[in-house]
Amino acid sequence: MKLSSVFVTSLSVAVTALTALGFSSQAQALTFSGNSSGIWGEPTPGSMNTDPMYSAPGSNLFSWGDPDDFGTGPNQLIFAGNTFSSEMGSLFKIGDLTYFNGSVTPGTSVDFVPLNLHVSFGDRLNVSEVFNFNFHLVNTPNDSPNPADNADYLYVGKNFGNRNFTFADKKYTLSLTGFRETGSTTDVSEFRVLEGKGTTAAIFAKITEVPSAKTIPEPGAIAGLSLLGIYLISRRKFANG
Repeated sequence: MKLSSVFVTSLSVAVTALTALGFSSQAQALTFSGNSSGIWGEPTPGSMNTDPMYSAPGSNLFSWGDPDDFGTGPNQLIFAGNTFSSEMGSLFKIGDLTYFNGSVTPGTSVDFVPLNLHVSFGDRLNVSEVFNFNFHLVNTPNDSPNPADNADYLYVGKNFGNRNFTFADKKYTLSLTGFRETGSTTDVSEFRVLEGKGTTAAIFAKITEVPSAKTIPEPGAIAGLSLLGIYLISRRKFANG
């Protein structure tokens, strides 16, 4: 069986079009660059803290509680932002949170403190996003002979929220995935720190593309598939003939 030259030419064009469509659907890897920063807001003392003591809000360092000259100083939280550069879909570090467990006399602590996290992108993308966290601070009375029982606690919720933005007519989502303490690969929602000790945890994020609505294939692509099917059937008949 011999295929006509017109059919062969049409088939060649269709296969070429299908190949082009296949390669064009593979998204090129994008790299997003930017920087982050964070400042602490006004804390909530709570009903049990009748004489709360804390540093003025508005900086990346927050301290609370009267240390009463125990030699360790007050409790502290420090957020250190950083620059980042990451491909789409990859985890990258937004910044580091350092928590130090000092000494706090009863009634001078606070229950909650918010962190205002600001993430901005660089040259190609003029986008800035803000995330708000509310940290729950729990201070123990330090009256146990077991040091582990005297550890203070820091809690942060797992629902960090997402932010959407547009670049080159495509939509993307910036998601904060969680906190990981140094040396760990597991996200955590709380930190327990012994008296006079500290810990540092990095907060990670990821950028993903928002899937677009499904589109109906172009008539040319449908025709190409039909021609390809006819060609394969014809080849089979010719081979068996």
